[in-house]
Amino acid sequence: MPICPWAQREPEKTYHDAEWGVPVHDDRVLFEFITLEGAQAGLSWSTILNKREGYRKAFCSWEIEKIARLNARSVERLVKDPSIVRHRGKIESTIGNAKAALRLIEEHGSLDAYLWRFVDGKPIFNRFKTMSEVPAKTALSDAMSKQLKQDGFKFVGSTISYAFMQAVGMVNDHLVNCPHWRRVQG
Repeated sequence: MPICPWAQREPEKTYHDAEWGVPVHDDRVLFEFITLEGAQAGLSWSTILNKREGYRKAFCSWEIEKIARLNARSVERLVKDPSIVRHRGKIESTIGNAKAALRLIEEHGSLDAYLWRFVDGKPIFNRFKTMSEVPAKTALSDAMSKQLKQDGFKFVGSTISYAFMQAVGMVNDHLVNCPHWRRVQG
């Protein structure tokens, strides 16, 4: 059976087949994906996937508490690190987002509880047949983006928020003829 058209080549194919759209409830992985989706703004997803290991090393294996403690000296080191996207604003936003995430974890018990409340704790299963039907953003991603920004996050516009929701399985946007649509739903 054919898979989603955007995932025909590596590294997208492996990512699509193993991770994309599978519900995630681990705070570290959720933080990783919100960071990577923000880093992807203006770039290709394959660029980010190819730098994923570099991000993992640069950002403390996604330990939110450690990321929140990074300082100006860390930023200077990271803007010179070719294993990640060397965009000062994106690097600084990752550190600021970690601080915001810690506040949300304290308030809501987990980042998972905070984020999944946008979909009432259950994935949304869309039934799209073509890529042209898949939206870049929705009213729900608008609401998530607005709230994330109010809670101190950056690089979380509506399109980034929707891509995040797709990545972590809050929304199943595998096309219905993709074998992973049913697998993710199962």
